[in-house]
Amino acid sequence: MALGDKKLIILDRDGVINQDSQHYIKSIDEFVPFPGSLPAIKKLNDTGKWVAIATNQSGVARGLFSLDTLNAIFAYLRDLLAKENAYVDAVVYCPHGPDDGCVCRKPKAGLLKTLLQRFTIDVVDAIVIGDAYSDLQAAHSIGMDAILVKTGKGEKTLQENAINVPVYDDLAAAVEALVNG
Repeated sequence: MALGDKKLIILDRDGVINQDSQHYIKSIDEFVPFPGSLPAIKKLNDTGKWVAIATNQSGVARGLFSLDTLNAIFAYLRDLLAKENAYVDAVVYCPHGPDDGCVCRKPKAGLLKTLLQRFTIDVVDAIVIGDAYSDLQAAHSIGMDAILVKTGKGEKTLQENAINVPVYDDLAAAVEALVNG
């Protein structure tokens, strides 16, 4: 599954890049990257891939944290990546709750479509890496390939759903397969 240079790799955040919590990631202190996830993003950068994050953040709608806090967590992630000489090219998020009916919240594909437009790239040149079934559903709803990682909700996703995508232990293993596949 090796990809050529001009590809867009869209990562979910919680459960893929960092540890997830059923109580939400509400502060910088709760944002803990998985071992190997930041170097994996650097590897994508070094091989000419665009890297974006598309993430549901319903904790905002639930009043658990503010948009300012969410943006501070993303700034913290960018700082951590900079220490690795790595970066993300774009971040998009859905701050709505599951019952708000928005088009951006995964499993709908609004966030992914936004990124495709921003990078003027076709679905065949993009791939989603996620840990939740909703990540896979969003990608497949517009004909985009996806990868499941076992971190975060990944193991539960495997147990509860028929999965027909490549599955890797974590982001580092998925990236290794993408760039060296």
